[in-house]
Amino acid sequence: MNEKEVAEIRRRFRAEKSNITRVRVCYVNEKKEVISQFSQSLALTEQEESEQILGCLKRSLSGTLGKNLIDISFSTQQVAGGEEHGLLMALKDSSRENEEAVQEFYRRVTEHLVMEGSYMILLAHDTYDVPYRSKDGEKQEDASSEVFSYIVCSICPVKMTKPALSYFASDNLLHSRAADWIVGAPELGFLFPAFDDRSTNLYNALYYSRNAAENHEEFTDAIFCSELPMPATEQKETFGTMLEETLGNDCSYDVVQAVQGQIYGILEEHKANRDEEMPVLTKSEVKRVLETCGAPQERMEDFEEKYDEVFGADAEIAARNLVDGKFQVSTPDVTIQVKPEHSDLIETRVINGIQYILIRADGGVKVNGIGIHISSEDDQ
Repeated sequence: MNEKEVAEIRRRFRAEKSNITRVRVCYVNEKKEVISQFSQSLALTEQEESEQILGCLKRSLSGTLGKNLIDISFSTQQVAGGEEHGLLMALKDSSRENEEAVQEFYRRVTEHLVMEGSYMILLAHDTYDVPYRSKDGEKQEDASSEVFSYIVCSICPVKMTKPALSYFASDNLLHSRAADWIVGAPELGFLFPAFDDRSTNLYNALYYSRNAAENHEEFTDAIFCSELPMPATEQKETFGTMLEETLGNDCSYDVVQAVQGQIYGILEEHKANRDEEMPVLTKSEVKRVLETCGAPQERMEDFEEKYDEVFGADAEIAARNLVDGKFQVSTPDVTIQVKPEHSDLIETRVINGIQYILIRADGGVKVNGIGIHISSEDDQ
């Protein structure tokens, strides 16, 4: 799914848009014991509470594609007769009313998910009359191209609040509010099937993980039985380590700055062109970036071997997973951050045998908010 398709489904999670009438809920304690199960009607729920429930489901489609939102692919064998895919289809086709399928789904989650504390499983079904779009992109609300039937799941931590002093409007006084259990934002979740090319794709699901450094592979193995890509945070760290190891002494500031600059340029071009598809880099494209940034040719063979070993020969990496929104230079005692487009303000140099980081400061310098004057050799 691309960004526009995710946004189109996210807009469904409002009372006036959604066809979600009920939400199945399972409350699991810290011992992995199912404490309660129930089915809550949104029609019989107060509007504010109904909006909060839909908001929890909606947040399972939030974050960044390739980082928080990850495409799950099923093989042809899985779609034809796979156990995991069959369970998801049973939940979808029955509007999650197939009790045997629901209980099996709960069992798989509670037995395999590693999550600290208590949590709630929210499971809902929706049907979307997909508006037809003409070739010029115009949407025709009264013409539906198909009905997209899907399930969405959110798994939310449940935590105890602290007692606090609170204002009660009923008697216009301050009172102590007792500790209580609250449902937090989803830690993980998914949409099945995927909404690709604005149509049903039974070969894919969209998986959500709040923490880009933790994919909860134990959960995805049990529910999808499909291999996930390396977590986004780990991809960035691994890519950096790979550069260090393969370039060795040639891993200079200028080379790293140029590599990062080219990747930022790819992202900026994607943003300017408003491309729907997330920009990804293949092994050959990453190699080309390194070569144009001054990496020695003799190091490229080592790079290719390392890439195959770490990511896989045919792996594609989301460009945004390889860089941060900032350009950072650090030593054990000092950290310097600049905007990526101004990374040329920094340079490295060896003076009298000592390594230095030099920063151009033409625009004025402040120390703890106080403007200072930098004396030149002539002033001295």
